[in-house]
Amino acid sequence: MSLDRLVGADRDRSGCDLGPLAGFTVAVTAERRREELAALLERRGARVVCAPVMRTAPLPDDAPLLAATRACLAEPLDIAVATTGIGFRSWMEAAEGWGLGEQLAARLASATLLTRGPKARGAVRAAGLTDAWSPASESSAEILDHLLARDIRGRRIAVQLNGEPLAEFVRALRDAGAEVIAVPVYRWALPEDVAAAQRLVGQVMARQVDAVTFTSAPAAVGLLLVSAHLGKKEALLDALRGDVVAACVGPVTAGPLTRYDVPTLQPSRARLAALVRTIVDHLPRRGRAVRVAGRLLEVRGHAVVIDGELTPLAPAPMGVLRALARRPGYVVPRAELLQSLPGRGVDGHALEMAVARLRAGLGDARLVRTVTKRGYRLACEPARRP
Repeated sequence: MSLDRLVGADRDRSGCDLGPLAGFTVAVTAERRREELAALLERRGARVVCAPVMRTAPLPDDAPLLAATRACLAEPLDIAVATTGIGFRSWMEAAEGWGLGEQLAARLASATLLTRGPKARGAVRAAGLTDAWSPASESSAEILDHLLARDIRGRRIAVQLNGEPLAEFVRALRDAGAEVIAVPVYRWALPEDVAAAQRLVGQVMARQVDAVTFTSAPAAVGLLLVSAHLGKKEALLDALRGDVVAACVGPVTAGPLTRYDVPTLQPSRARLAALVRTIVDHLPRRGRAVRVAGRLLEVRGHAVVIDGELTPLAPAPMGVLRALARRPGYVVPRAELLQSLPGRGVDGHALEMAVARLRAGLGDARLVRTVTKRGYRLACEPARRP
């Protein structure tokens, strides 16, 4: 039975509507706008784990930014590209500190200003400037296509970098004959405290999160770097290739994961609200609904919904329930159920404790049957051979 048909009828123990993501855990890796993304997910019922895996940091030396600014002032600019709001603001503030603020503003005002998205557009307008165009996708790739569709030979183009060199972007413009000034404003770095990111790696490996959200390519790179430092990169990738959804705001963000053959979930538009809608549409479809002893059990990420009541479960009993629900009514051998338990060195006693906790959580011991010397099964008639 598909869970998405049942979402609208969900009720929690207090009689309130359950959100479509109730019972699912979603990780937020973003540094900027993480509160906004977390709030959007929580309003839809998700349990949210916040673990920033990258941060913006000042350049170790202002000399490259000062040199790029002077290059922009040396001759008129034809086109300027603002890729991020924080980057554009920081550039203008730095120029002001060097006594070059008015000159830079005048130079940019005489150029055609392109902004990658609403944050960059807001920063440009806050500086008293007017942008000429923004891509609907909010992606650098669409800006590049827009520029390459024009004759840019001999044009002077300033590109405010977004913490990365944007090497392919810059190279493509230069290959088309443009003179490009790359403006480095900040850099990406791992968090000063990587504990939360390290915990997230463990949670993904243990399948304790159902989806991980990425709103920038550096965030995807950062999680891979943290896992590599822990010696767990392959285990992390294995989880992301299977049980844990990698939800990316767009194809550029997904790039570092795609290179490792990680399937990604992406919205049609590169915006936070669209990303959340895509997750809402996808995650409930991964659940399972089973009728057991006349009761409806909906198996979700970290919880089970029993006749419309949400009951969170600990990882061990949740793992057992998932394994049983994959083959409702059939006996699942003890050896197979042991594999569903988190951690190493689990034994028969750990399995018995997990089953006992599962029965207690379900509130009805009859829902899980013991089959002596073989294993356990859900108390329902098997519909077909597994």
